[in-house]
Amino acid sequence: MSGARDLYDVGESPPLGHVPSRMHAALIRQSRFGEPIEAFAIEVVDVPKPGPRQVLVQVMAAGVNYNGVWTALAKPVDVIAMRQKRGEKEDFHVGGSEGSGVVWAVGSDVRHLQPGDPVVMTSCRWDEQAEDVRMGLDPIASSSRTVWGYEDNWGCFAQFTVVDDYQCLPKPANLTWEEAACLVVSGGTAYRQLRGWHPNTVRPGSVVLIWGGAGGLGSAAIQITREFGGIPIAVVSDEIKAKHCLQLGARGVIDRREFDHWGRLPDWHDRDAYDRWQRGVRAFGKRIWDILGERRGVDIVFEHSGQDTIPTSMFVCENGGMVVICGGTSGYNADVDLRLLWMRLKRLQGSHFASRAECMEYTRLVADGRIDPCVSRTWAFAEVGEAHQLMYRNAHPPGNMALLVNAPGPGRKAFEE
Repeated sequence: MSGARDLYDVGESPPLGHVPSRMHAALIRQSRFGEPIEAFAIEVVDVPKPGPRQVLVQVMAAGVNYNGVWTALAKPVDVIAMRQKRGEKEDFHVGGSEGSGVVWAVGSDVRHLQPGDPVVMTSCRWDEQAEDVRMGLDPIASSSRTVWGYEDNWGCFAQFTVVDDYQCLPKPANLTWEEAACLVVSGGTAYRQLRGWHPNTVRPGSVVLIWGGAGGLGSAAIQITREFGGIPIAVVSDEIKAKHCLQLGARGVIDRREFDHWGRLPDWHDRDAYDRWQRGVRAFGKRIWDILGERRGVDIVFEHSGQDTIPTSMFVCENGGMVVICGGTSGYNADVDLRLLWMRLKRLQGSHFASRAECMEYTRLVADGRIDPCVSRTWAFAEVGEAHQLMYRNAHPPGNMALLVNAPGPGRKAFEE
C-alpha cells in the first residue's frame, strides 16, 4: 500500500486496511513492579494478530480501572508469571480492560463486524466451546472466563488490540471516544448487580444503599437506581463526592468518616466489643431512616468494599433483601452473622461483570441519554502511570477516567466514523 509504514506515532492513523507490524504500547514488566507511577512505560512491540472469531481494533481511548493498579503492584497476583505458567511467552503485560476504537481487521468466521466499525470493547472473555457453557451455564460463571487486559494479555493500553468478536458492542453515536471507553466495566457491572438477581432487582420504591457512591461503579449505580424508580442513598468520604452523588440523583448521602465501627464483626461472645459495634451500626442505620423519613431497611445493598463494610451492609439490609457484591477493596475476609441469613431471609449474592445482553441494555440507556458515563478526567496516553497512581492513592476525581490513545487530543484529528 503506497505510503504505508510499519510504525505510526500515537494519534496517527494508518490507511484503513493497512495493519502496521509494530505499535506503541504501555507495558508493565516484572522488573518495574511497584507503584503505578514507576511500573508503566511506553515501548514498541509487535501488533497482535486476530485469530478465528477475533478482531483487531485500533484503540481510540481506554478506561482506567483498578486492575491496572493490581497489575503494577503484582498484588494479589503476578499476572505475568501466572500467564507464563499457562505456557504464554510474553515477559510483559499490556493492560486496559475496556476501551473504544475502530475495527481494523477481522479474523476468520467473524460475521457481524467489518473494518471501519466504531465499537466499545467489554472486559470478559470465555471459551464458547467450554463444556459448562454448552450445558447452559452463564458464560460469566464459566471456568473458562478470564478478564481481558488483566488475566489475559494485550489489553487496550496500546495502539491496537485483539478481542473476541462478542466483546465488541456498537459505539453509541452520541458519545465521545473517551466516554465510550469508560462505558461497560463499571456500568455493566452495576447493571447486573441491580437488575440481574431476581427477585431482588431494583424497582419503583426500592431503597438502594450504594457504597463508594462517587466512583465509577457508584456513579452508574445511582443513575440505574434512579432510572428504574428506586431510591439511591450513597456512602462517600468527602463533601465533593457528596455533591457529585446528589447531582446524579441520590436521595441522600452518608459520610463514612462520621462513624468508626468499620472492620470485621466482633466475636459475639465478646459482649463489650459487640455492644460497641452495635451502637455504631445502629447509628449508621438511623442515618438511613433520617434520609428516608421513615424507619425502613435497605432493599438492596450495592457492595464492593468488602471486609470493612459487609457486617454493616448485612445489618441494615431489609428482611428478604439482598447484599450484592462484586469486589473486596478493603479485604476479602468478611464476617456475616448467619442469623441474618436464615432467620431474616437476607441474601448475600456474588456478582461479576455482566453478560453481553446486560451490557447492551446498559449501553442503550446511555445512548438514549438517560445515563451519563461520568468521565471526570482524560489523560494523554503517556500519562498512563500518573492516572493509575492517582487511583492508587484514592485521589482521583468522582466518576471515571480515560486515556486518549489514538483519539483526538490537542492538535490531533479524529478518525472519520
